[in-house]
Amino acid sequence: MDTEERKQLVLRNTTEIVTEQELDEVLEKESPNTYVGYETSGPVHLGHWASIRKLSDLQKAGFNVKVLFADLHTYLNKKGEEDWIQAMTEYWEATFEACGLEAEFIRGREFQEKTEYFHDVLDLATSTTINRGQRSMSEVASGDEDSRAVSQIIYPLMQALDIEYLDVDLAMGATDQRKIHMLAREALPKIGYRKPTCLHHPLVVSLQGTEKMSSSKPKTMFPLHAAEETVKERIKDAYCPAEELEENPVLQISRFHIFGDDEELKIERPEKYGGNLEYSEFENLQADFESGELHPQDLKNAVAEHIAAKLKPVRKKFKENPELLKPLEDLEVEMPEYY
Repeated sequence: MDTEERKQLVLRNTTEIVTEQELDEVLEKESPNTYVGYETSGPVHLGHWASIRKLSDLQKAGFNVKVLFADLHTYLNKKGEEDWIQAMTEYWEATFEACGLEAEFIRGREFQEKTEYFHDVLDLATSTTINRGQRSMSEVASGDEDSRAVSQIIYPLMQALDIEYLDVDLAMGATDQRKIHMLAREALPKIGYRKPTCLHHPLVVSLQGTEKMSSSKPKTMFPLHAAEETVKERIKDAYCPAEELEENPVLQISRFHIFGDDEELKIERPEKYGGNLEYSEFENLQADFESGELHPQDLKNAVAEHIAAKLKPVRKKFKENPELLKPLEDLEVEMPEYY
């Protein structure tokens, strides 16, 4: 794979690279590093799967992939107590492994409690205003603005330092991470560290289309470990109007998790409705959907079958190790029937 092909693989299904010139320089390295950090506070669901899928692209493009399970960040963002967070982290790691991602899995406490790191947090704090810290957290902070803790301003400073301490060349995240990444680019050079190149991919639209994807609202998403019938049911009931091309969760799932994984999609339908269709390119599927050649329900049925089959290794992992799901009992998350 030549450099241009690697670059296109990095950029597909993303919304922004900051900056393209910096990416070109990163791609000149023999084995550049990329990373994503995750709070381990809820089920690994359809939205997280988009970033796992994107990490696979980066791996194919020659990057070393590092996944940070941000246990200490999770605590600072008031998402749970320590023992529960560690149990959740075990569940997260098992899910990522079952998705087939080969990466270096790291826990924040492995390096974030060291003296040098702590001193760097203080140095960053002296050059960052409270307002700047609050703005950077506006997309990810838990709780009402008036009740947020000082720890939630320390959080973005630590996330910036994670990039340096993990020797990251390309920091990746969904668009809700952009403000923190921009803080990192501004703040790290002030204490002698390089600014990171940042790649952002879109947030997946709620399956209901009208509200944010949330683990407390089951019909807006599904955990990757969900029972086969649950996955199929959620997709078949998803928001998918014929006139909607942009904020359409079923089209997004097709784009990210089928064609974005270099797979094909087969639509099975009776001859009286036009017979079967096969797609190897997302653009062709989208064109047929827009023209009316492909009916929304036919698309939903095909995507539901494809995705349910694709998640079989994840279900197998937890059927064989159901104890890993135990910390989810404390959340408002329906448990799979095999648990």
